[in-house]
Amino acid sequence: MSLIENNLSEYGVKLPEPVAPVANYVPFVITGNLVMISGQVSIGPEGLITGKVGGDLSIEDGIKAAEACAVNLLAQLKAACDGELDRAVRCIRLGGFVNCGPAFNDHPKVINGASDLMVTAMGSAGRHARAAVGSPSLPLGAAVEVDGIFEIA
Repeated sequence: MSLIENNLSEYGVKLPEPVAPVANYVPFVITGNLVMISGQVSIGPEGLITGKVGGDLSIEDGIKAAEACAVNLLAQLKAACDGELDRAVRCIRLGGFVNCGPAFNDHPKVINGASDLMVTAMGSAGRHARAAVGSPSLPLGAAVEVDGIFEIA
């Protein structure tokens, strides 16, 4: 088990199988020592987390949805590393999208769910640059979507 998976296990999280793309794109692209991972929607152990944060979902629900996105990013990263997650050097950037109404402005709090999970999983190598924005809708009605760029060895 990799250090990242061990850290997640101590946090009570097991990496799922990577989610298959739902349209005409690939889950990740490797160029040089970088892995660009396509947006991962909020699919948790109980299924797709849908709804509008600040509407039918609380900020806390949104944080959990963002955390689920981060878990799915790490599952894709493991696949990109041919199952050898110890090849992951650092998380460089996350882009977070929150399904919300126009009056909602706590996007950073919600996307902290993904950011915090990266630090839990990768320690200081999980600290990253980030964007957190609102969106009137997301694919499949997902509450949150997060994409990422990682460095690998």
